[in-house]
Amino acid sequence: MIQLEQARTVIAAARAHGREHGLKPLTLVVLDAGGHVVASEREDGSGYGRPQIAQGKAAGALAMGTSSRVLGEMAADRPTFIAALSVAWDGKLIPAAGGVLIRDDAGTLLGAIGISGDLSDKDEEAALAGIQAAGLHAG
Repeated sequence: MIQLEQARTVIAAARAHGREHGLKPLTLVVLDAGGHVVASEREDGSGYGRPQIAQGKAAGALAMGTSSRVLGEMAADRPTFIAALSVAWDGKLIPAAGGVLIRDDAGTLLGAIGISGDLSDKDEEAALAGIQAAGLHAG
């Protein structure tokens, strides 16, 4: 499971990436492998509903064992399946880029990060930068 300090490092590095690249204010949520919130931050100016979106991206990645980007691609190809998953999970699945699995050097699943605030591709870039800066691995 991801530890609090690791989660904080991922978030801090993802936020730094966002500032360096001029991203809009971000909301970031790190979940452990069991889907529990370990850490979250909402930057000043980040919109209403962003915490739920960020958590939904991370939770979807954990539940399906793949990035929320892949879930978005699945939604385009198999909309009925993704809609059914969303219903089964009380609407908490967000199939858009920005939710990324976090693994250690051995490939063990530690958790996931979800980010919302800018375009989904940029959210994902920040997530990947945060994971890498923490010495962890995406995927």
